[in-house]
Amino acid sequence: MSLRRAWAFLTRLPGGAHPGDDREPGRSVPWFPVVGAVVGALSGTVYWALHGPLGAPLAAVLAVAAGAVATGCFHEDGLADTADALGGMTRQRRLAIMKDSRVGAFGVLALVLSTLVRVFAVSSLAATDGLIALVVAHMLGRTMAVGMMGAAPKAAGAGLGHSYAAHLPRAWTAAAVVVTSATAAGLGLPGAVSLAAAASGAVLVGLVAWRAFGGITGDVLGATEQVAEMAVLLSAASLASTHGWSWT
Repeated sequence: MSLRRAWAFLTRLPGGAHPGDDREPGRSVPWFPVVGAVVGALSGTVYWALHGPLGAPLAAVLAVAAGAVATGCFHEDGLADTADALGGMTRQRRLAIMKDSRVGAFGVLALVLSTLVRVFAVSSLAATDGLIALVVAHMLGRTMAVGMMGAAPKAAGAGLGHSYAAHLPRAWTAAAVVVTSATAAGLGLPGAVSLAAAASGAVLVGLVAWRAFGGITGDVLGATEQVAEMAVLLSAASLASTHGWSWT
């Protein structure tokens, strides 16, 4: 089942199944937003459950940590590698840096800033608002990565990201992007603004990747997810307490 393939690829939690042939990875891509929503629900539940006993700041730290642990810091690793690679002087050097497993100063700074943004944004939200925001953030983060995978050119030697894009079911992928985007937009003003912010962040990452690397890689897709996630949480922090979610 493709959902189990997506679960195994995007998380370190039990219940997944690794692909049996070269086509199965691509067929699992439309399920990425669903996996993101589940990871967001796990993270959001931690925030909702601990908001009262521990207070918002500590609950936010543990909620963000729960999401990172559930995914094995998969997307954070992509953000760090992309940030490090941008420090290279030539395209070839940037791609070589991206393949290096070591994390440099730019990567560390990107991880610190990403974590701080997410923690402070979540901690500003009430318990239920934070739960919803984390579900939407993780869902749209994967949605934007999926959209990028289907629409953006691939860099030379794109590796794992290329192998997933090679057999992408484009109709189902487009449907997944439309459905999850419509779901977010249906949450009212915070959801609609979050969707626009996530899409803008993804476009920005795509443009930077096209200029710096000649296209996207698997690490760039991880960076896309992280940027979109931050954009959603910042939007929710600005709007949810005032305008509310339309489903609550």
